[in-house]
Amino acid sequence: MSSRAHTALTPRGRAAVAVSRLATWASRVSGRGSGGMIGGLVALKLDPGLMSQLAAGRRSVLVTGTNGKSTTTRMVASALSTVAPVASNTGGDNMDAGIVSALGADREAPLAAIEVDELHTPAVAENTRPEAIVLLNLSRDQLDRVGEINSIERRLRAGVAAQPQATVVANCDDVMITSVAFDNPSVVWVAAGNAWAGDSVSCPRTGEPITRTVDETGAVRWQARGTLPDGRQFARPEPDWWVTEDAIHGPDGFTAPMRLAIPGRANRGNAAQAVAAAVAMGADPAAAVRAVEQVDDVAGRYSTVDVDGRSAHLLLAKNPAGWQEALGMIDTSADGLVIAVNGQVADGVDLSWLWDVRFESFEGVSVYASGERAADLSVRLSYAGVEHKLEPDPLSAIRRCPPGRVEVLANYTAFRDLGRAIAARKEQQP
Repeated sequence: MSSRAHTALTPRGRAAVAVSRLATWASRVSGRGSGGMIGGLVALKLDPGLMSQLAAGRRSVLVTGTNGKSTTTRMVASALSTVAPVASNTGGDNMDAGIVSALGADREAPLAAIEVDELHTPAVAENTRPEAIVLLNLSRDQLDRVGEINSIERRLRAGVAAQPQATVVANCDDVMITSVAFDNPSVVWVAAGNAWAGDSVSCPRTGEPITRTVDETGAVRWQARGTLPDGRQFARPEPDWWVTEDAIHGPDGFTAPMRLAIPGRANRGNAAQAVAAAVAMGADPAAAVRAVEQVDDVAGRYSTVDVDGRSAHLLLAKNPAGWQEALGMIDTSADGLVIAVNGQVADGVDLSWLWDVRFESFEGVSVYASGERAADLSVRLSYAGVEHKLEPDPLSAIRRCPPGRVEVLANYTAFRDLGRAIAARKEQQP
């Protein structure tokens, strides 16, 4: 494989990349952030066609869906690194500017693992001509920005159909994702799980009800009543890859132990899709599994930090499906639990979805409702029968928990702001 993975940039493209790097550097040294977004925004202002230039000559994989994009992209990048160097936006900047910034920062890598926002996937795919597209899941997320879930499914379906060269790695347990990939000529089906079924009670193509049954292996099988207009049955496909409690299984009898460094059943599904995508792009299956096992931190998610003698385990959740999954990751034997919710634009200002999340009782755990919308959360926890205290500042809430282990579950901007507060506090300490 050539060490030069791209075609030559146009003079405007070269200038845009140079200015982008300068903007990124300025953002970092001034303490305003990682610079991924501002660098890409500046570059695209100078050359709107820069993404296609930076992607040319690379073998790319796109990762999209409502939940798990950052984690799965990090795993895909790790698995593909067993093949060749990989450029990736593993910091989570998943719109055009962040993608351009990441590709511009590493122009020599012959492979690219790119996280993409669902709404941006069709345009990004058109610019990158991916070799593989990983489809994780689809559920409600920021209705004030993203929109109604069936319209997203239709847009994503059309975007994937426009890329017949791509192998689609799709979660067959998710009804919406199956609909997106159902007509594609090259699909690798992965049983990645889907604990949240609240947004897929009917077939996205016909509107007929979806029925679900559990087979003898414990797998949830689903199918739509009736048939599609062309006579086909819309039902859960048989998976090419699947996971068990301690192993991953794939085509041609492949089986390997898989012990991840990050928690949660959903992340086992993410890992399976990452391995499947890497194998589709030429990785050795066993090497890919070993690589995803090494992923232990995704932009601070799942990390554990010390806060005044309290060991705070940080988890991120952003929508009903993500919250339900994250609540299952909480260690109920911990000494404290802080749940932090903001309602900024990046979170979605409508927090009515809190009433869709099944909050459980945490007996014996000191629970704090926190964040800018702590009062809204407090009302929800009260109706759920969860005894708790109100502390709007997440860092203060952690410090008010008993010494020991504290679980922290926060939505997007609450998680971000807490990370900044912890970092600032460490800098102030002698």
